[in-house]
Amino acid sequence: MDFELRRAREKLDKEQRERKERAKLKLDRERKAKEEAKKQRDAIEAAQRSRRLDAIEAQLKAEQKMGESLLAGRGVVFYKILEAVPFQGSGDKIKLPPSCFTELSDQGAFDKGPMYFQLSLVHQEGSSATKDDDKENNRTTHSGVLEFTADEGSVAIPPHVWSNLFPVDAPNIPLVEVRYVRLSKGTYAKLQPDGIGFSDLPNHKAILETSLRQHATLSQDDVLTVKYGELTYKLRVLELKPSSSISVLETDIEVDIVNPGVESERTDQYVLKPLAFGASESGLVEEGNYMYYKFSIDDDTWEKLVSDDVKIEVKIDAEANGGDTDLYVSKHPLIFPNRHQHEWSSHDVGSKTLILSSNDRNLGTGTYSIAVYGFKGTTKYQVSVHVQENSKHKVGQQATHSSSIEVDTVECRNCKHFIPSRSIALHEAYCSRHNVVCPHAGCGIVLRIEETKNHVHCDKCGQAFHLGEMEKHMKVFHEPLRCPCGVVLEKEDMVQHQTSDCPLRLITCRFCGDMVQAGSSAMDVRDRLRGLSEHESICGSRTAPCDSCGRSVMLKDMDIHQIAVHQKN
Repeated sequence: MDFELRRAREKLDKEQRERKERAKLKLDRERKAKEEAKKQRDAIEAAQRSRRLDAIEAQLKAEQKMGESLLAGRGVVFYKILEAVPFQGSGDKIKLPPSCFTELSDQGAFDKGPMYFQLSLVHQEGSSATKDDDKENNRTTHSGVLEFTADEGSVAIPPHVWSNLFPVDAPNIPLVEVRYVRLSKGTYAKLQPDGIGFSDLPNHKAILETSLRQHATLSQDDVLTVKYGELTYKLRVLELKPSSSISVLETDIEVDIVNPGVESERTDQYVLKPLAFGASESGLVEEGNYMYYKFSIDDDTWEKLVSDDVKIEVKIDAEANGGDTDLYVSKHPLIFPNRHQHEWSSHDVGSKTLILSSNDRNLGTGTYSIAVYGFKGTTKYQVSVHVQENSKHKVGQQATHSSSIEVDTVECRNCKHFIPSRSIALHEAYCSRHNVVCPHAGCGIVLRIEETKNHVHCDKCGQAFHLGEMEKHMKVFHEPLRCPCGVVLEKEDMVQHQTSDCPLRLITCRFCGDMVQAGSSAMDVRDRLRGLSEHESICGSRTAPCDSCGRSVMLKDMDIHQIAVHQKN
């Protein structure tokens, strides 16, 4: 009996414990469910609150941008996000879609003068940009507009603007924010070349002015590309006034060009090193590269040259280590002579010397450039420029020479030299055994028999050379050269072509004074007869008031007008 009661009590206690545990678990589940529901309600409320705040912030930003656009555009509001597409053009003028023309025209933007636009990168979500790239992601520059012919949804960007917006790599779909702005006319700009050499260009500020004529704007921290013939220079915009972005249209800007910073490590071979008379400079030039030097002829030196008292000697002493060089000299404004463009040259194997005298019509006072070209291998050399006195003949030497003519002489049948008649038989016997005359037409040089195998003539030009020099002669003078304009010529014809015929040659315009490409022949026959290039024909078509009568006359007709109307010479 007691045993049964004990078992019943244990069973009851067990059931009570199980009911308590189940009740406790139920309470825990209900509590957790309430907590989860509360968390979900809090998250929903937080998300809704965040969305409301984002909407308010977006509205404030939109209103702020609208206000900025109104302020920047002075009443014209234009703001677009377009896909950037590159196109090959010069300057900083972009192409916009036709719809932008309508939108700007409706707001009267064309009545407010030249149009300028601020271009900014649009940061795209999902890009792998880091904090170090924030500056690059926030790149901003300015531009003018060329035309409204781009595809809808895109903006065509020239290389100058593209390189400033995307200095490294452009994203797969580059998006650009284009905003209409008004810019103040610039009054001051400070530029810094990225390497030495730009300041050596003759009248480099005029070259910079010519390049800026293709631009409508300048922005601080932009990199400006300036081309001079085949050379390209990059200048960073350090400072602008009156603001960090300016208009360069129809304004006079004071330009300061500062020296490259000491941190600039650019190794540019197009650098002129000064060379003084009597001093020598050592150097090392690799095959296909140039090393440049410069020297000047002042008035005193030129007077001595004209009086035939002295001559200029340009000399290269090269080490015989398997390499070889060529020597080119030119007078400024051709500051970087090369294989195609130069005024004097020497292609001797090994050391070489150029003599410049007053008989050279291109010689005069001014600055000259020397180019040492690595023709073969790597060559160590020493270059020098000397003012050498002309040697005077001594009277005694001339008397000895004149007295020899009075002796009875006979012409040798082998070498054609005049030999005293008393020894002609002995001379001819010796001469016929040891000497031979070159049979090439027009040569006639007398050679030792053992030297005949090394005496050769060029099949193309007929010049005589040592056998070891023929390979270089053929490569220098007869290997076809391609001009950047597409013409293929041999060396001497190429030098003449690039001096007077090439449309890409640089000339100083007689009307604007800038160094510009000559272009092809002028379209107008009268301009061709005047010797005007294509650029000068177009540039001279601008009108200016006559100083005497105030009438507007084309610049190229101003001299004729002065003679015909005002009888001024």
